[in-house]
Amino acid sequence: MNVVVWNENRHEKENPVVADIYPEGIHGVIADFLREDHENVRTATLDEDEHGLTDEVLDQTDVLVWWGHMAHEEVREDIAEKVKQRVLDGMGLVVLHSAHFSKVFKKLMGTSCDLKWREAEEKERMWVVDPSHPITEGIGEYIELEKEEMYGEHFDIPTPEELIFLSWFEGGEVFRSGATFRRGKGKIFYFRPGHETYPTYYNKEIQKVIRNGVKWVDNHQTPTPVYGNAQPLETITTK
Repeated sequence: MNVVVWNENRHEKENPVVADIYPEGIHGVIADFLREDHENVRTATLDEDEHGLTDEVLDQTDVLVWWGHMAHEEVREDIAEKVKQRVLDGMGLVVLHSAHFSKVFKKLMGTSCDLKWREAEEKERMWVVDPSHPITEGIGEYIELEKEEMYGEHFDIPTPEELIFLSWFEGGEVFRSGATFRRGKGKIFYFRPGHETYPTYYNKEIQKVIRNGVKWVDNHQTPTPVYGNAQPLETITTK
């Protein structure tokens, strides 16, 4: 499996708190733990040529992991369209935290993907609501994070095909924090935790969920359907 971890890599350059937590970038931490499962893991960032997502890279990518926050509008429209098309063609997509507002995710969802939010260093308890799903393998009844950014309902997304996690926050809100979708031949997993000023991606349970999610969205062996006018497979007898 070929995995690409994409990240704006802007907070790490501009915010010393984030740089201290993620000196190699959020993408670096995620790529490191994904390499425990996959040999071919690479990273790409916003300021690279074509955002690091050239045709050659995308054509070879089985799963794309996307983290974005402060620079969604800087992603080129043509590249967002290419990523969307690759998902429709079968590439898996894992969308993390504020990437709910990315051009790619909004194009695939067809909605505003808006929500409530608050930064107050509050506790999050993320409950597993589908314990039979492969993405929850190796996870207990819930994951508890001491400090996270609050995301609250209503989350303006289409009704998920599968709801995996439901979060409760110390301030009282709840949120659909893990959800899956299918678009064309592609599978999508949205996973909420991961605010840049908290060390969330060092949490082993969060890492386990992302590792499971990458495996689940991998769909590269799915048959390619043929569309258009079709010749019969059997002889058609006319009367």
